[in-house]
Amino acid sequence: MESSQHSSVSESAGYLKRAKTDRLRDIFNKYATKEKNGEKYMTPADFVQKYLGLYSDANFNSDSVKLLAGIVDTSKDGLISFPEFQAFEGLLCVPDALYKTAFQLFDTNGNGVVHFDEFSEVMKKTVLHNKIPFDMNGGFVKLYFGKDKKRAISYGEFSQFLHDFHEEYAMEAFRRYDQVGTGFISALDFQDIMISIKSHLLTNEVKANLVAAASGGQGGKWVSFPYFMAFNSLLNNMELIKRIYLNATNGNRNQEVTKEEFLHSAQMMSQITPLEVDILFLLCDLLHQTGRIVYNDLQAIAPEQYFKQITKRLAEIKAVSSPEERGLLIQILESAYRFTLGSIGGAVGATAVYPIDLVKTRMQNQRTGSFIGELMYRNSFDCCKKVIRHEGFFGLYRGLVPQLMGVAPEKAIKLTVNDFVRDKFMDKNGNLPLYGEIISGACAGGSQVIFTNPLEIVKIRLQVAGEIASGTKISALNVVKELGLFGMYKGAKACFLRDVPFSAIYFPAYAHTKVKLADENGYNSPLTLLFAGAIAGVPAASLVTPADVIKTRLQVVARAGQTTYTGVLDAAKKIYKEEGLRAFWKGATARVFRSSPQFGVTLLTYEILQRLFFIDFGGTRPSGSELNVPSTGVAEEMKSTNPDHIGGYQVALPIFAGIESKFGLCLPKFQVAS
Repeated sequence: MESSQHSSVSESAGYLKRAKTDRLRDIFNKYATKEKNGEKYMTPADFVQKYLGLYSDANFNSDSVKLLAGIVDTSKDGLISFPEFQAFEGLLCVPDALYKTAFQLFDTNGNGVVHFDEFSEVMKKTVLHNKIPFDMNGGFVKLYFGKDKKRAISYGEFSQFLHDFHEEYAMEAFRRYDQVGTGFISALDFQDIMISIKSHLLTNEVKANLVAAASGGQGGKWVSFPYFMAFNSLLNNMELIKRIYLNATNGNRNQEVTKEEFLHSAQMMSQITPLEVDILFLLCDLLHQTGRIVYNDLQAIAPEQYFKQITKRLAEIKAVSSPEERGLLIQILESAYRFTLGSIGGAVGATAVYPIDLVKTRMQNQRTGSFIGELMYRNSFDCCKKVIRHEGFFGLYRGLVPQLMGVAPEKAIKLTVNDFVRDKFMDKNGNLPLYGEIISGACAGGSQVIFTNPLEIVKIRLQVAGEIASGTKISALNVVKELGLFGMYKGAKACFLRDVPFSAIYFPAYAHTKVKLADENGYNSPLTLLFAGAIAGVPAASLVTPADVIKTRLQVVARAGQTTYTGVLDAAKKIYKEEGLRAFWKGATARVFRSSPQFGVTLLTYEILQRLFFIDFGGTRPSGSELNVPSTGVAEEMKSTNPDHIGGYQVALPIFAGIESKFGLCLPKFQVAS
């Protein structure tokens, strides 16, 4: 039996492998233009330009195209066969694909090792060597390739060589500028070296402050060799620096850290030197002048990872080129943008949980202290069953239309005001005190009542209408006419009592839960956003249930024989006297089951829309629009969208780009004019 199962699995695996091979061959034949002895081959242009889509400019550098194609062309005959094309697809699937691809770039003879002549040939064609030539006869080269430069380097040794080479290149450039041998170079020479050799480690913020950072060193306008080495070591280890920061703050990305606190954490974790810490705080101080650092500072300094990508977006617009351009009009447009996305998010969230809301309303309106009638519903589940039985499935959506008409501006104004007030309390480092979060939430809850109260009173009267046998069909328009303008705000005090504390609890809880559920890079997936929204809704919805019960009783039309209420205090007294303390928690379960997922879906929709349709107004970035760096493997956003890039070829473009961004080995893209 086991043998039969093993055979079946093997056959399935073999079938999938053959199907993939056939698909790869079809793709290969589509792009291959050269035919030789009845076999098709790809030329360098076929592979690099047509298939990968690189070097598409008319004035492309042909030598660079040949070098990149040579990575796949292991036979080094100038043509790529199907077996070579297929083998490289498999290589791209291994964890160290970037290093292996770089190794094959230098292995121009295809014999599995790199000789000095091969290394020299490729290096002399790079942009880096043309800017600052590397000494091919220096001691570093002889240590790896031997005194006579005849020693061949294997793949494992080459990976270490590539790592050490850039450090040696920087030191050699320092020696070249320090011709007298003082151990110092000027700040401008320092800037030139960093931009020429270490540009792949420089963010725009660091690049703009290179001279200032050099001038702030121990030598004033001169940069010492130890300072130069510490500066480069810091940029090489920014991911470790982030971990040291998170260790110091117990994972809090908004907490300010002093130099002393950071040094203490650094000594516990690694070999980061005090000089490197000095440079780190100098760079952060050049950006924000606070004397302390937060996680956002490290993000601004950290070099781009070769697999780093912004979350895939349908639209991305830059409304201002810099935060200084934020005028009144831009701020109004930003609020309108948030209002629009909040409206959509609110409508989606309300529709998703509306049946639960209807059950909650009917349970809260059920009077157990009145002297007439008997209990219509035993519990929430019994209520749901009876609504479907007597009013049909769509009875669960009675009153949905006016709900959607009102919930869109209601949720939109709540989300917009919360974001707006948070921006006002936020400092320039992106820090927001807890009291600022609570006040922002409270303001959001208070602002929504202007929309909430009319919406709620119409919705509630429609929701309970199905309980009364009547020949007259009750519509939203009839309710509005009956109540009038002031009647639409009946129970507004109770609405304030419910919505202000709800939002004051919900938004801070959501923000902190989101941080706890984020991955090590601070990124929240859609699933963690949904969980954060749902979890934050549990305490917020349950704790304000008494106010919700009072509001419901005030807004519903009392039937004959039922108790009537004149206001919030009157309702609270009568409910307690007639029904006891437990009556204030009626419908609490249904309310939690409604509010928790509703706000989870609403906030999820709101933040996903901000990711998909990102507009930079120069203010705080919308939560969740940050860079997404996968902790392992390659992010889905990185994979090619070309349907012909299957299997390993889905990550061919980031791998080829990584040769430049990870190792600084930039090949010229354009033909040099003779």
